[in-house]
Amino acid sequence: MRASPIRIPTDSDDSNWDSCFHLSHQTKSPAHEQTYELYPSDGSGESEEDTKAKEEKSVDCMSLPEEKLAHSQRKTAELIKEKMNTQANKELIRCVILSRIIFGEEHWKCAQALTNLAYGYLTLRGLPAQAKKHAESAKNTLLTWKGNMTSNKEKKEILGALIMLYYTLGVAWLLQNHGKEAYFNLQRAERSLKELKEFDKGSVYRLQVSEKDLTIALGRASLATHRLNLALAYFEKTIGDIIIAKGDKTSDLISLYEEIAQIEQLRRNHDQAIQYLRKAHSICVSVFTEVSPKTAEISALLAKAYAMSGEAQHKDAVELYFIKSISAYHETLGPEDYETLTTIEEFSKWLIQNGEKQEAYRVLKVSLQSQVSYHDCSEKVAKALYNMGRICFAKGDLRKSISLLKKCLMIQILVYESDHSKIRETKNILSLLQRAKTIHLDEEEKPFKKERILYAKAQRHD
Repeated sequence: MRASPIRIPTDSDDSNWDSCFHLSHQTKSPAHEQTYELYPSDGSGESEEDTKAKEEKSVDCMSLPEEKLAHSQRKTAELIKEKMNTQANKELIRCVILSRIIFGEEHWKCAQALTNLAYGYLTLRGLPAQAKKHAESAKNTLLTWKGNMTSNKEKKEILGALIMLYYTLGVAWLLQNHGKEAYFNLQRAERSLKELKEFDKGSVYRLQVSEKDLTIALGRASLATHRLNLALAYFEKTIGDIIIAKGDKTSDLISLYEEIAQIEQLRRNHDQAIQYLRKAHSICVSVFTEVSPKTAEISALLAKAYAMSGEAQHKDAVELYFIKSISAYHETLGPEDYETLTTIEEFSKWLIQNGEKQEAYRVLKVSLQSQVSYHDCSEKVAKALYNMGRICFAKGDLRKSISLLKKCLMIQILVYESDHSKIRETKNILSLLQRAKTIHLDEEEKPFKKERILYAKAQRHD
């Protein structure tokens, strides 16, 4: 199950970092130019883009840095609302530069701007390495100022920044599979939130990191460190709060039901896991309809949950939800999509485990025939051929098994590096099968050999 809401790019480096950070504050940014394209004139009076252009011109090179900072902060909020994440992140960089000019590098407001940038790298760009780097840069400054602060308003702002900072560090560590460090930082965020509540007499002023975000992150960090009961408590608290606020049919509950089902599976409470996934499936059908990628995902999870229970009465349910999932993926994402092929592979494995080798072979064959890339070099095609070869071997059809595995090997050689473990594995199996075929043929030939020897002796005698 995918627990993380943030999808991380494979390249963890931000190639635009240096060029963005050293942009002159007197130069128009790409975000400015792209904002113009979003609002074409309708030809009646002053267009929205004309209004924006006037606002941009008012923040010219003669404006004070304070005015530029306020403008940049407003612009960041607009870009985030418009889901222009890269441009919003660049504007956050501009806020850091202007904060350094106005307050100096050692001021808490500069550290606050760095914290906002770190949070932006995490949530807007999905880049945990950069998020950690800037959060660490801000941490010491915020902690120093917190201890010397006299103004209540400033102390509240610093506590809010610390909550964001520790949350950012916690989730960044979690995304990099360091559960212990994640939990440690998220606990510090939780303590900062508690301190802010006490300081503000129970009411928390508007925070960018909500209590719900923090509780979910703590649940995931607890799960990552195998503290299953603690993770369960965090998720149950969040689910209760969401149901009170939004009802029991909101899509916000889907991912939480997935994660709590995972916890129940780890605790071997399979019936409980199935019940949570059924709730998630019901919401998916209601919100996204039966034929959607999200419903397909939950259907596949339900099929696997029923299979994990090991109960004979759940066999029909496993097959039903696998077929529903494959059908929905096939219709929405296509026959060649990774999710479609992965679910077909999992279904065929389950069929093999349950002794339905012929049906598994048919499912894989239909899958291959439906793919345009059947003759192309695809990892999934190689995997399907490999599984079909194994099925043929289990049925005793050595000739067909060898033929399929040879095709598989040809694709693997093109897809993987020459020393890849999958290539070695296929070669080893092929070698064993070819030896078995030779022995089998020799066994078949033995009676005929005896007859040929007797015939030769008779011929010599004559």
